[in-house]
Amino acid sequence: MTAGVAIYAVSCEAESKGARTLQKERQLNQFLAEVERRALRIAEIGVRDRDEALDLVQDAMIKLVRNYADRGTDEWAPLFYRILQNGIRDWHRRQFVRNRVMVWFRRPATDDNDYDVVAAAPDLAGRSPEQELQNAEAMQGLEAAVQDLPTRQREAFMLRTFEGLDVAGTAVAMGCSQGSVKTHYFRAIHALRERLQEHWAGGKAQ
Repeated sequence: MTAGVAIYAVSCEAESKGARTLQKERQLNQFLAEVERRALRIAEIGVRDRDEALDLVQDAMIKLVRNYADRGTDEWAPLFYRILQNGIRDWHRRQFVRNRVMVWFRRPATDDNDYDVVAAAPDLAGRSPEQELQNAEAMQGLEAAVQDLPTRQREAFMLRTFEGLDVAGTAVAMGCSQGSVKTHYFRAIHALRERLQEHWAGGKAQ
């Protein structure tokens, strides 16, 4: 085979692959257009917020295109809905943690070590846009403040608040005594209160 014939063969193969790729892209675009409305309805029912639902559907579409575009067309629907349902579940996990953490901005100042964060978590559904903005600002402030805590205080706070572990479970996770957990935890929440006074009860997060 001469060099000219070899180049021509490679060129033809590339054109053929290009045509197949273009056809697959068209099929994928058609699939996404057909599934969008139904997927949005599913997500909206799942999270009860149209804007959040739109974000979840768009994210699922992006992940399908990025990771599974080369799969058979008959695989797209189950893969897409699996991605979407995983996204909805992750959204609910984030909301649960967020609700739990927001308790810190409405809780009494006493009985810090025995306070049940999970049981006291509020339902933030139906809050006004202004309240949602205030909560978002409070969360950003809290995240920054937690990052600046000493390591052991941060571990105690994260395990008890974000993971919902009790004192005994936190002690096992941290490899220390329950008394140490209570000390680190107590110091952490008081350090956070001092830094985030504007968000505590009586502040703007109410």
